[in-house]
Amino acid sequence: MKNYKPKRRLPIEAYIDGVLKGDRVILSRAITLIESNLESDKKLAKEIIQAILPQSGNSIRIGITGVPGVGKSTFIEVFGKHLVSKGHKVAILSIDPSSQRSKGSILGDKTRMEELANLEGAYIRPSASGDTLGGVANKTGETMLLCEAAGYDVVLIETVGVGQSETAVHGMTDFFLLLMLSGAGDELQGIKKGIMEMADMVVINKADGDNIRKSEMAKLQYQNALHIFPRSESGWTPVVSMASSTKNTGIDFVWEKISEFKESVLKNGYFKKNRDHQQIQWMYNNINEELKRLFYTSDHIKEHLTSFEKEIISSRVSPVKAAQLIMEEFKNLIGKHK
Repeated sequence: MKNYKPKRRLPIEAYIDGVLKGDRVILSRAITLIESNLESDKKLAKEIIQAILPQSGNSIRIGITGVPGVGKSTFIEVFGKHLVSKGHKVAILSIDPSSQRSKGSILGDKTRMEELANLEGAYIRPSASGDTLGGVANKTGETMLLCEAAGYDVVLIETVGVGQSETAVHGMTDFFLLLMLSGAGDELQGIKKGIMEMADMVVINKADGDNIRKSEMAKLQYQNALHIFPRSESGWTPVVSMASSTKNTGIDFVWEKISEFKESVLKNGYFKKNRDHQQIQWMYNNINEELKRLFYTSDHIKEHLTSFEKEIISSRVSPVKAAQLIMEEFKNLIGKHK
């Protein structure tokens, strides 16, 4: 059996030049560095991000979520093809759910979006969500910056559609698109109020054939539901529309509204204000991740955690007290390194 050696690391200049020239192979290799857990790769990735930062940020970042079975991948493929046909360069960052048992993920979006993946103006990068909050790591944000520096002016981030991934994606995008199905009465019961409040646009997908009438009813119900929520800080009034990915209807209207949104928030200053807030929050997210890494990779802390697990199981100490004592140990460790 043939042994495959890992690809050697390129000089940092090769990554930077390749990304800025829009070389998709180099872009993919740079993203692999970002996703790596090796300290040497992390250091190199940070230097690349710092170097390309002035060339990033020139895109509209769109988060797309929806209930399971709503047809996110099909919608994104048709929507992406529409954007490429209009001269845009589109990057699709799809977050696949990782199994908490096996730590594996499907990563099947390139096969589900085969036609889009073959277009010169499109780049698809599926990523495993791992165990980060909401299934979206800070690494997704860094990947987004690389794609922007490579010339992609529309970035679509597809969430896993479960848990808190919607909140995480909303916190790194400009426009949040919620895909729903007809049968709104049932759907409204099952969807979180928080997700509806985040939506800049609700699209009733699969609105074709016998589904059109039900989709029209769903549209009315969602419009009524959205009136309940307070006005968004962006000044934008959320839009409800219908679309069919299979019939390719309503797709151009979605982009028309996203374009209107961008023009509106650029004019009233919200676009920059929101981006600035996200940048600051991103810094704090990175600090939190680094603190977690320092805590859980400390051999001293690992020993204490193992010891306290036994103490908790035998009811000699409460979980709350154990946590307090472990944190005191951690603070003492930090104090010694001052």
